[in-house]
Amino acid sequence: MAGKWVPLLVAVVCVCLSAAAQLAMKWGMAPSAQAGVGSAYWQALTNPWVWLGLGLYGVSAVAWLWVLSRLDVGLAYPLVSLGFVITLLAGVFWLGEPWSWPRVAGAALIVLGVLLMASDA
Repeated sequence: MAGKWVPLLVAVVCVCLSAAAQLAMKWGMAPSAQAGVGSAYWQALTNPWVWLGLGLYGVSAVAWLWVLSRLDVGLAYPLVSLGFVITLLAGVFWLGEPWSWPRVAGAALIVLGVLLMASDA
């Protein structure tokens, strides 16, 4: 495990970039929540937050290729589920979205699962 800390760190950065991409796109699409389909797509094409989100996804995907070349997929891929936890927290604290105890429990179970899988590495 000692030689895996850099790829693990990059994997976590990739997960954070993907979560940031979701949040940027959500932020960019918020003004079109009541718009029709055509207006929503126009909003997506012209909003810099949406483009930032797409760019973050691209950077994350390229970095993820590097991670996959250095870690077992059985170790790397479960880390992706941490994105659910990150987006839940950011949604609550940054976007003001609602939270509930079942969501918190689900997030805790995800973290526990990732820790269990990583402990076997």
